[in-house]
Amino acid sequence: MVDHLQQMGPPDPERETSPIIDDDEKEDIEPEGPGGYCRFNGVTFRIGDYVLSGDEVLHCEAPGLWVREGELRTDDLRRS
Repeated sequence: MVDHLQQMGPPDPERETSPIIDDDEKEDIEPEGPGGYCRFNGVTFRIGDYVLSGDEVLHCEAPGLWVREGELRTDDLRRS
């Protein structure tokens, strides 16, 4: 997974970004429509995709939410 994570930087308030939640918040979300994708800073990603926002790993999950999966230190990437 580490090899292909796209670094997106922080969410830009001027561009569309799907909600970012913690894993334990998923049960509280009511699905709204099909939600077959997530957006981050205006870029569309498929359900199941992962991205980096700084050192935070985000996973796109139905119904179109980014779920925090943990942190990945960028100095760890340079060593691999």
